[in-house]
Amino acid sequence: MTTADAAAFLRIEGVSKTFGHFQAVKDVNLTVGKGEIFSLLGGSGCGKTTLLRMLAGFEEPTSGRIFLDGRDMAGVPPWERPVHMMFQSYAIFPHMTVEANVGYGLKHEKSWTKAQRAARVAEMLDLVQLTQFAKRKPHQISGGQRQRVALARALARQPKLLLLDEPLAALDKKLREHTQFELMSIQERTGVTFIVVTHDQEEAMTLSDRVAVMDKGEVKQIGSPTEIYEFPASKFVAGFIGSVNSFDATVTGREKPHLRLKVPALGIEVTARDVPGVVEGQKVTLAVRPEKIRLSKDRPEGGNAVQGHVKDLAYFGKDSLYRIRLGDTLIQAHAVNARRGDEGSRVADWDDAVWLAFDPASAIVLVE
Repeated sequence: MTTADAAAFLRIEGVSKTFGHFQAVKDVNLTVGKGEIFSLLGGSGCGKTTLLRMLAGFEEPTSGRIFLDGRDMAGVPPWERPVHMMFQSYAIFPHMTVEANVGYGLKHEKSWTKAQRAARVAEMLDLVQLTQFAKRKPHQISGGQRQRVALARALARQPKLLLLDEPLAALDKKLREHTQFELMSIQERTGVTFIVVTHDQEEAMTLSDRVAVMDKGEVKQIGSPTEIYEFPASKFVAGFIGSVNSFDATVTGREKPHLRLKVPALGIEVTARDVPGVVEGQKVTLAVRPEKIRLSKDRPEGGNAVQGHVKDLAYFGKDSLYRIRLGDTLIQAHAVNARRGDEGSRVADWDDAVWLAFDPASAIVLVE
């Protein structure tokens, strides 16, 4: 299959959805490649679940078209689409065994023999490592195992597209992290295209080949996790994905390959990576991630360095989060704890004077 064919496996063209006077989804355009894990990421009410429901056929677009594997989905009911949706609640039947839940959808496959259905159920149980739990009821297995039952049932009918609505939301943090890697492994083995709806930035960044960040019904940026994090297209995206320090700034010139910026909150002129099209005198936003800031007691060499005082710190074991006061501004910075077991492992302590510095390549200039 060519790259162009893969990119066009799912096409969403100008799709909007209106409920009365409320527009839930606004002119969404995107493509998803075959075998890709693609995440729709955003807060509550951003339109991601409405878009997922339109892919499943539970809602019809007010305008626009959806194509799956070259076929226009307009008017195609959910049960005729090569699509399966895995709900946040898992929606597994409590009175059925694990294997009965997995095989439930296969009852409607008239072309399959009983032996074929049994073989498919066994294959799915093996895929999600639940063979030994086949005869148990849902209340006799863990939350993570129930999630895998729902996944096995969703994959049993061999869908071309699997839609996962907040698939890990019901799991605790450790199990959620473990299950993320299980999902990635299962997707790689099956080759089924996954679309994941989530509000969890870490989940989207870990799972996805690409991410679409949504807000108020619109797609704000599409890209790989690295592109979204390192090269956000707007102040909203920069703030939604991870933590960020944002400052009003004015472009004062270019010092190739960098821009020069006047940043009143920092009291200095800084250099940052260049953005094509900006001009001298233009108002922009300077954004710097906390982990990109270096902390030290001594003044560092080079530019982009300011001095402040530690107002707060939080110890996380392997690293610490500092809030540094600089005039009326609070700046967040992460620093790795050098050694274990005593306060001396930290770079600084409360009220200490510290220097903050960052490389031009780590400074994001946002023009929106």
